[in-house]
Amino acid sequence: MRTTLTLEDDLVKKLKRIALDSGRTFEDVVNTTLRRGIDCGERGELGLSPFRVEAKACGFRTGVDRNRLNQIYDGLRTEDFRRQLRREIARVGKSAR
Repeated sequence: MRTTLTLEDDLVKKLKRIALDSGRTFEDVVNTTLRRGIDCGERGELGLSPFRVEAKACGFRTGVDRNRLNQIYDGLRTEDFRRQLRREIARVGKSAR
């Protein structure tokens, strides 16, 4: 069956390289590649088992008050702002010289 298909440039380059290296036609390489991809999808991604994440309760370190996490966050943001401000002042000071 003949059909029109738009392929991305990087795929065309790879497929043409495979065809050139193997001595096969571009059409044959495309058909083989599609067939392998479809077969792989039917088997479920190379037969790998599903990835599962198991949650683990870690808790907080001693001394961390869960009721004051927003204060810790605000403190970290303030420190970061001060660092950026110092860098900006230093940069402006250098350019003013």
